[in-house]
Amino acid sequence: MVIPDYYEFGSRAHIMAGHDALEQIPGLLTSMGGQHPMVITDQGVARAGLVDILLQVLDSRITVKTIQDDVPADSDLKTVHTLAGQYKKYGCNAIIALGGGSVMDTAKGVNILVSTSSDNLLAFSGANALTHRLNPLVAVPTTAGTGSEVTRVAVISDPENLRKLLFTSGFLMPDAAVLDPRMTLSLPAPVTAATAMDALSHAVEACLCLGRNPLSTAHAHEAIALISHHLVPVIRQPDHKPGRLALATGAALAGMAFSNSMVGMVHTLGHAVGSVCHAAHGTCMAVLLPYGMAYNLHKTQPLLADLLLPMAGADVYARTRPADRAQKAIDWVGRMNQRLHRATGGFHAVRLQDIKAPDGRALVPRQLLPKIAHTALGDGSIFYNPEDLDYDDCLMVLEAAFDGAPLDLSRVKKG
Repeated sequence: MVIPDYYEFGSRAHIMAGHDALEQIPGLLTSMGGQHPMVITDQGVARAGLVDILLQVLDSRITVKTIQDDVPADSDLKTVHTLAGQYKKYGCNAIIALGGGSVMDTAKGVNILVSTSSDNLLAFSGANALTHRLNPLVAVPTTAGTGSEVTRVAVISDPENLRKLLFTSGFLMPDAAVLDPRMTLSLPAPVTAATAMDALSHAVEACLCLGRNPLSTAHAHEAIALISHHLVPVIRQPDHKPGRLALATGAALAGMAFSNSMVGMVHTLGHAVGSVCHAAHGTCMAVLLPYGMAYNLHKTQPLLADLLLPMAGADVYARTRPADRAQKAIDWVGRMNQRLHRATGGFHAVRLQDIKAPDGRALVPRQLLPKIAHTALGDGSIFYNPEDLDYDDCLMVLEAAFDGAPLDLSRVKKG
């Protein structure tokens, strides 16, 4: 491993993980002076009864002022501003974010506004615009995917301009992350698969991108091993609590990794597909991950080769010629998508054209690929990719991912 002459790694989130981790929340909020929280969640989480489980563990020290369950699948500016108004209306002094990535990012956006007494979230977009700690925020993930419960990043949509805004700051990191497998037991198999592949994409890109360092890579390798070993078994046995906790741990490790190393073209293109077509983020990550690995192969071959060990295990790694390990790691991700496709009864997408809305409508039509490629060029993650990307490169990768065809490596620039 090459150690940079200088690097930074930070993760101040207090992680509480275990089969009874939720019970720690009352004492945690009390210690932070956050006895009057707002609960931010979404309707799917509420319908699954997870809000009720949360409320049952809160004791007399905690008074929930309001429960807001209208967070959309894709966090947006309007929702953030509306919820900030509700926070102030009910006199809240803390936030419990209960949900997946959209809920976490929404909660972070709300916390920016209420902690700075601002009514303009756009003023804080980009890197390090925050200058002081925010109000208490406890993150309780209900998916094992985004890792947002431990990251300094929030991604919030600006639908009017068809873009996703990136917010990064050490102050955005939740004060505590509570990983309890009870929160993911009811997760449907396709969502379990997509969100775990989102976490895998975080870990893989954390190992490849320009901001990588030894500490982020160590976290990412362990995340890859946990997800690789436990994902398919959990799909087959959804109520397996140890496996669910392992996936939650893997997602958090991947979150800590990419929060320090940043991500690259898989997210560059995935954010654009989500913005233009409103496709689920984790599904986009699953489809695009092997293509991003292949595109960057000539720049990252030794790094990709190292990934085969946590992905496939020591026996496969030892049996594979060193020169073949990088390509085998790429192929392994493709095979994982195929295994998940079968294990979910065909619901897990392996091509962009397979991504469907609940009514069966195709969400990513071929004619929108040029628009997606143009949108991708404005995404901040593009700067951390090992290889340069222009419009033609983006379109080439999107077309291959749409058809499920191998990427033509002869067309990849050798910059």
